[in-house]
Amino acid sequence: MTDAATSTAIIIGAGHAGGELAIALRNEGWTGRILLIGEEAHLPYHRPPLSKAYLAGASAASSLSIRPQAAYDKAAVEFVGSAKVVHINRANKSLQLADGRSLNYDKLAIATGGRPRPLSVPQAAAAERCANFHYLRTLDDVECIRGQFAAGKRLVIVGGGYIGLEVAASAVQQGLQVTVLEALPRVLQRVTAAELSAYYERKHREAGVEIRTGVQVADLELNGDAVSALLCADGSRVEAELVVVGIGLLANTELAAEAGLDVDNGILVDQHAQTSDPDIYAAGDCTNHPNALLGRRLRLESVPNALEQSRVAAAGMAGKIKAYASVPWFWSDQFELKLKMVGLSEGYEQLVLRGSPDSDSFSAFYLKDGRVLAADTVNRPQDFLAAKRLVAEQIAVTAAQLADDSAPLKELLPSPAG
Repeated sequence: MTDAATSTAIIIGAGHAGGELAIALRNEGWTGRILLIGEEAHLPYHRPPLSKAYLAGASAASSLSIRPQAAYDKAAVEFVGSAKVVHINRANKSLQLADGRSLNYDKLAIATGGRPRPLSVPQAAAAERCANFHYLRTLDDVECIRGQFAAGKRLVIVGGGYIGLEVAASAVQQGLQVTVLEALPRVLQRVTAAELSAYYERKHREAGVEIRTGVQVADLELNGDAVSALLCADGSRVEAELVVVGIGLLANTELAAEAGLDVDNGILVDQHAQTSDPDIYAAGDCTNHPNALLGRRLRLESVPNALEQSRVAAAGMAGKIKAYASVPWFWSDQFELKLKMVGLSEGYEQLVLRGSPDSDSFSAFYLKDGRVLAADTVNRPQDFLAAKRLVAEQIAVTAAQLADDSAPLKELLPSPAG
């Protein structure tokens, strides 16, 4: 153990990563003080439901909390909400807060996550001051959006990725007129194969969502204190009463970079979640870590990554050695479709479908050199569980074996003893 009862650990960021890290640090045996600093007033909460069940009105705000206050009290974690760290002084191990307070640390963790990528058009700054223009990242964001949902209202969504499509599904089910504008030739283009994109475009159109691909938003039309239309590069004008922009995430690395930590598309950490400063760790969406399975560095935006990396960071801060070596996985809920993905499909050579998309229950496997790089499963939890092992253990399979839906996928897995 490297800490004592008088030592202080501070965690900057109270999202999934920060909240998990605080509890895990105590569980790893840290006996000193633990401070969890968050810019929002809320305790750590589940973000994925924000654009899914919560936006659809299917869950209450109380269900979003990851842990109750009592859990932090039991672990003696001090939550400091509505607080922004503006400077890290590594020389004297102190933090400066926006309100003027200064805090000292012995070990520090940065779990600052990310922020929505802003729309880059001339009227974007003015639009951000309009009540009907929104980015979606926080609980407060969704409260504002949900409060403006009304049957028949014209909602325009910029971005056909996970967030955009989840918002579209929630909105159209509540009777809104929904249009999705995607700059790329197809939705979900950055994360999935053309067959999956076509499937999701069809499901959304069948539900009443208008999807326009290959459309670049050039500017916004404002009428008083509201956005009234989106102006596209092809000359078209799309009227809107409500606008939601979901075009990606920017990692919050400025605090780390200003402190002199190594940053390159995320805060650079090693397999132990340690930064270039041995007393500072980082976890979650803001980090760039070495992935042993892929043989390269990457930055992941996913809850499983945030949780697992936080536990590794907590162990390191408590003087123990753990290595992060998890397979990336993600999920998305749209309508009654549960999409679960494992691995990263970049560089795949062959796509194999198992089951028919027409059945709304199928899987897609991305193959290279007789191994599964990644898999997308729709309403197939058993396929997903098997796919996690196929990807993680790099088990040799053939396209014919994967495509044969009459044989359980688990039969392709070696026994634990094997």
